[in-house]
Amino acid sequence: MTSTLTLAEALTAGTVVLDGGLSNQLESAGHDLSDELWSARLLAQQPEAITEAHLAYFRAGADVAITASYQATFEGFAKHGIDHDRAAELMALSVELARDAARLARVSRPLWVAASAGPYGAMLADGSEYRGRYGLTVDELERFHRPRLEVLAAARPDVLALETVPDADEATALLRAVRGLGVPAWLTYSVAGGRTRAGQPLEEAFALAADADEVIAVGVNCCAPEDADDAAAIAARVTGKPVVVYPNSGETWDADARAWTGRATFTAGQVQGWQRSGARLIGGCCRVGPEAISGIAGLSSSSSPRSTTTAGPAY
Repeated sequence: MTSTLTLAEALTAGTVVLDGGLSNQLESAGHDLSDELWSARLLAQQPEAITEAHLAYFRAGADVAITASYQATFEGFAKHGIDHDRAAELMALSVELARDAARLARVSRPLWVAASAGPYGAMLADGSEYRGRYGLTVDELERFHRPRLEVLAAARPDVLALETVPDADEATALLRAVRGLGVPAWLTYSVAGGRTRAGQPLEEAFALAADADEVIAVGVNCCAPEDADDAAAIAARVTGKPVVVYPNSGETWDADARAWTGRATFTAGQVQGWQRSGARLIGGCCRVGPEAISGIAGLSSSSSPRSTTTAGPAY
């Protein structure tokens, strides 16, 4: 039976578990993600691999799969000889593949699909997604994001994931771009030490989403786990919305070497602190795999929609 429970409704009922890093799951299966398209390359070449990666997270206990469209842009695909129409097909396919995984998971709890829209810097593939300040105006950024968001929204995901946003100016552009699309969104910044990666205070950055009706959750992703603690509390206080938290493993991305360095600091035990701060949508980002998501699901099960409904998957 198909569930009619929306993600927004589920967030009022308790904790919803997000998946972990898609790229690390694909790499662990032997796929090379070293080019500029990253996981988006597999949309064209090995889409079944993406379905399998989503499925691994659903089976680990995730309630939400984030699509392989983070780095999928018309401009990025064009650099690799993929025309506009085919690029749009691949973006829509990313949603379809996550839906396929939800069906294959065959679980009794509701499952949702979040269509990922990464920042402008993700398309550049030079690490600027962790800096922001691209030299573009808000209007220029809105014109970049709107066409891909229209395509993703037309594929009917449950939510648009406006994620890893390094800059409040880009958040302003994204919030403009999702207006009128008919699909709710969450907005997550990549942060460091209480500020956006571009250096703006989080109070100001989160306030942009406070009155945005399209936004059902606000928070952080792809940051160090320890930076999520204060950020979650600030997001809840400033916006009054449910908070979304999915940090990376705690390692650091070296854009020049295209490799992760340092040690992992992420533990499932940190989840309860984020919950106390207002987090309702919790998972992991880069380098956080199914085992960690299973741990989060176990800690969250007593306050999750999975324990308050017996409806089937929401696909």
